[in-house]
Amino acid sequence: MVINRNEIYFRKLKLEDFNAVVDWSRDEHFCEANGWQKNRDHMEVFKWWERCVANQQKDMIRLGIEYKNRLIGYADLTEINENCAEIGIAIGDSTLWNIGIGTRMIEELINYANEQFGITTFYGETHETNHRTRKLMKKIGFKEESRVGTDLYIGKEVKLVQYKLVLKE
Repeated sequence: MVINRNEIYFRKLKLEDFNAVVDWSRDEHFCEANGWQKNRDHMEVFKWWERCVANQQKDMIRLGIEYKNRLIGYADLTEINENCAEIGIAIGDSTLWNIGIGTRMIEELINYANEQFGITTFYGETHETNHRTRKLMKKIGFKEESRVGTDLYIGKEVKLVQYKLVLKE
């Protein structure tokens, strides 16, 4: 599948996106992969989304990913400090996994962060058994830095893998 550049882009989050978020909260694969409790209370999901939309944290930027005129996920820059940031992504609609959206949007986010904020060093972390994300990190050029800590992933306690990418000057 070829992703048309005009059909996918970052944008600000909106309260009106809430129905898409509710759909994600009902997507069993998304919930398992992202540590979301299944069948979360509607109001709990709304309050979380409201906080995401109103986010005013100095060291974090969360952008919505829009594809074919609907919100399908979000991407984060966190722990922003001088020329460094941690990067992350969540595609809420699991039917859109494995078609290159994650790779494309992480590359776009890296370019955005570099151009807008001068960020040249990016960090990422995923679960050892999350082969999809590990493949994405390697494809983009991230290098494995360490394996520190553990976390629950799809019902099992697994090691965490830390990555780093330094842009060429």
